[in-house]
Amino acid sequence: MKKFIVLILALNMYLGVFAQFTPEDTLKYRISLKDKVATDYSLQKPEKYLSMKSIERRKKQGLPIDSTDLPVCKKYVDAIRKTGVHVLVTGKWDNFVTVSCNDSTLIDEIAKLPFVRSTERVWKGITQRALQRGSLINKPVRTDSLYGPAITQAAMSRVNLLHDAGFKGQGMTIAVIDAGFHNVDKIDAMKNIRILGVRDFVNPEADIYAESSHGMSVLSCMAMNQPNVMIGTAPEASYWLLRSEDEYSENLVEQDYWAAAIEFADSVGVDLVNTSLGYYSFDDPAKNYRYRDLNGHYALMSREAAKAADKGMVVVCSAGNSGAGSWKKITPPGDAENIITVGAVNKRGELAPFSSVGNTADGRVKPDVVAVGLNSDVMGTDGNLRRANGTSFSSPIMCGMVACLWQACPKLTAKQIIDLVRQSGDRADFPDNIYGYGIPDLWKAYLNFSSKEKK
Repeated sequence: MKKFIVLILALNMYLGVFAQFTPEDTLKYRISLKDKVATDYSLQKPEKYLSMKSIERRKKQGLPIDSTDLPVCKKYVDAIRKTGVHVLVTGKWDNFVTVSCNDSTLIDEIAKLPFVRSTERVWKGITQRALQRGSLINKPVRTDSLYGPAITQAAMSRVNLLHDAGFKGQGMTIAVIDAGFHNVDKIDAMKNIRILGVRDFVNPEADIYAESSHGMSVLSCMAMNQPNVMIGTAPEASYWLLRSEDEYSENLVEQDYWAAAIEFADSVGVDLVNTSLGYYSFDDPAKNYRYRDLNGHYALMSREAAKAADKGMVVVCSAGNSGAGSWKKITPPGDAENIITVGAVNKRGELAPFSSVGNTADGRVKPDVVAVGLNSDVMGTDGNLRRANGTSFSSPIMCGMVACLWQACPKLTAKQIIDLVRQSGDRADFPDNIYGYGIPDLWKAYLNFSSKEKK
């Protein structure tokens, strides 16, 4: 996210959003645990830790509730806390606890606990906090087009035809895991978005609507529902807004926050997750990824993203913006299995030069598909529409489309929807490491599925 964050910080300074240093713990560690044998929960009573919506989603897709669904053992968390550290988040799928402290000797003490597998430092530094918001203009231009300028990015995969058929995302729940949602609660054109709730995993006491503008623009690609101003690709879906990205630094701990966020999304019954985040280099160069690490399992985020489909969710993520740089490759979690990784094209369907390329280290096709990410139409922090570049925007454009397709094909599982999207791409017969399966035709995918259902 570093290249994105420099731009976001510059924009925030311009808009009057400033940061301050606060005296907080300067070290954060991920404590990986061996087991869950001391759990207070049971697989026979999942309603104690999963919502009914989450349980029903699994039942509908024939998916079991297993040990990864059990919360991290409270007895272990309490024992870790008693050493004097602060517990930040827990991750049940990968079975870890993330803590903060000022004294690394406490981690040595934790490492000796019998249920601890390993410890890893995931952050070192000083926390910064946003203080104030930018100003609003709230005068978006109206056009003759129902979709506003966003018609091209919607029509490229013919989601507008799904909308015309009544599939606009109604009944689908999407979690947006991002860096913040600046002014979403104040922008007039976004006030009719169906927001179910918000959660900040970076700083639970922060105002998620006073943080980065990145998530706000990402959300607009899907959720906007203002005729003749902008219609997003899933205007009638419901949304959870979750913050995992700390835009003031680049450290592994943000993947811990992300893991907690996607597990929360699962627990409340989310259907799809969009995450326009990706990582390959960090403030601590020793943590930087290598090409051989892009195997879908090395990065915590990639492991967590891959598990989502086993819980019945579809994860859609950005491929990354490193295509024209020295790294070039997709960025985790874009290398994960059983997700949709989205590259970027312009409005003529031509590759955006910055769009990261595949394949994965183990030879899987990436990106999966592409959508408009060059001169994408998005909402700006001031309440007016603007254009933005990045796979950060091709991802939510695609995510909203997938939500509408799944609404239209409700009998399909998460993995079946992912495969249907891939196979509807214009390069499905010969996928490559640049466009993946290409530009999907979701209207065609729906018609093909419907015709098979009738037989």
